[in-house]
Amino acid sequence: MNETTLIQQLRKGDDHAFEILIERYQQRLFAIAYGITLEREESLEIVQDVFVAVFRGIGTFREDASLMTWMRKMTVNICLNWKRKWARRFRWDHRPIETDGGQILPEAEEHTKTPEGDYMTHESENRLMEKVADLPEKLRSVLVLNALEHLTYDEIAQLLNIKIGTVKSRLHHARKLLAESHSRG
Repeated sequence: MNETTLIQQLRKGDDHAFEILIERYQQRLFAIAYGITLEREESLEIVQDVFVAVFRGIGTFREDASLMTWMRKMTVNICLNWKRKWARRFRWDHRPIETDGGQILPEAEEHTKTPEGDYMTHESENRLMEKVADLPEKLRSVLVLNALEHLTYDEIAQLLNIKIGTVKSRLHHARKLLAESHSRG
């Protein structure tokens, strides 16, 4: 089902179309939410909130952007609101990234054929994500949107309501910190 048909069916209240929407976009939205919040359960709730908002607001969707762009913006906004809410309540403290099935990085293009190769790939991804989790939120958010969602600097700037120069600076700083932590081991 193409996006235009999906939107039409969603506007009619078609349950099957809603199932397709969830199946098609759930993983990507979860990766964005988890990349920002670093909280598995909160990310699942955020994604659920996004789908509820889509269900309620599909009639007002203007289609001047793709459905994914609209949902991505909702996801980021809900994540940032969640972070602000908790920052006011508690001093923010990141916990190590969870690796119990909540995959953050996309599948590698080349799959290794041996158990040892699979293990090494998995361990390498875990180490990288632990280092990403240690980045300050502002740097991590820009990195996640660029690396996972492949957004341009302009798209990230619009989504986060910051200047393109700020996006470039944060992305450069995030990559530099990751490279430095990688060289330290």
